[in-house]
Amino acid sequence: MASGTIRYWAAAKAAAGTAEEPYDAGTLADALRRARERHAERPEFARVLLRCSFLVDGDPVGTRTHETVQLSEGGTVEVLPPFAGGAR
Repeated sequence: MASGTIRYWAAAKAAAGTAEEPYDAGTLADALRRARERHAERPEFARVLLRCSFLVDGDPVGTRTHETVQLSEGGTVEVLPPFAGGAR
């Protein structure tokens, strides 16, 4: 098990009610499960997570299953909801 920081951005930050919080987990799946449990009183949080992409220590998770993504001691998980806008 590793300890680190989860950082929430944009809609994920609003849904969590915080910009960041610690994790104690071995995999991304474990960290997200525990985050959902911590924020169980905020049902929008779980819905937002379903639409998010993730960076673990700066590397995109992409299509890898979250159970296979190992977390590092002192690492960072970035939770990035889809962003609106862009070039027209």
